Amino acid sequence: MNIHALRIFYEIARAGGVSKAAEQLNISQPAVTMQLRKLEKELQMRLTRLEGRNVVLTDAGKWLAAQADRLFALEAEIDKQCIAYQRGSIGRLKISATYLPANYLLPDWLAQYQRSHAAVEISMVSGNVQFALDRLLRYETDMAWIGGSHQQLPANIDFIPVYEDELWFVAHRDHPLAGRSISPTALFASPFILRESGSYTLQALMSLCRAAEIPEPLPAVRVNGPQEALRASMAGLGITFISAIEARSYINSGALVRIEAGELKAGNVISCCVRAGDPLPPQAQAFLELALHASSTEAT
Repeated sequence: MNIHALRIFYEIARAGGVSKAAEQLNISQPAVTMQLRKLEKELQMRLTRLEGRNVVLTDAGKWLAAQADRLFALEAEIDKQCIAYQRGSIGRLKISATYLPANYLLPDWLAQYQRSHAAVEISMVSGNVQFALDRLLRYETDMAWIGGSHQQLPANIDFIPVYEDELWFVAHRDHPLAGRSISPTALFASPFILRESGSYTLQALMSLCRAAEIPEPLPAVRVNGPQEALRASMAGLGITFISAIEARSYINSGALVRIEAGELKAGNVISCCVRAGDPLPPQAQAFLELALHASSTEAT
């Protein structure tokens, strides 16, 4: 169907005549009449008839005008929804993340985001770094939030540092070194609760040992996950090296205490990973901007 001709016919129906439609459309009356005749020929239906000096709709014309009204109302709604989508106020936000951002950062930021983007459907899945990045590269998520080193990220991934966390040495409040500031050598002479192979905190801990030129700590136990490390430390099994975000509530409650070791410090950068060269959807871009602002506000 010739949509241009249908639109002109619809204006004839709304205006109540060819002359008024031509005036509103700012085109000549013969041009309006020509499009009307083309549409009638295409549809093989008489859409208007003369009633005295007036042009009125036939029954077929009235029926078609009603269908056109539905069509152009839908078109207007689609235009409206497209603008809303472009602004990021509707659509979907799909996130993959590792444990720390998924549990300690993203929930608060997503709650802030939802207050101004109530019509956006939000989904988040969590796992290890490989899980989060695989989902991103398979277009199952818009962004991946991870912590730790980015030296081994695939070349087709760009990362945007958003939040810098500290790593703390913590232990049970009755640990012999609890609450003390000691030398790195004395610290690493104590048994440690060590994370699993591949853990960023384990890598950071071993890097500190190499930088300080001291032996690696003896493991009291090895665990798979930050919560397991915290609970093992609370049980008195030894010192653990953990994200400040994860440990802070236990420190504040007195269940764990920090151990200072001079200048022996390390950080954990939380980053938003995106597909290189692939612009973020507007929903994800809006969330990233909110997270960057929230992170800078928290830092101050």
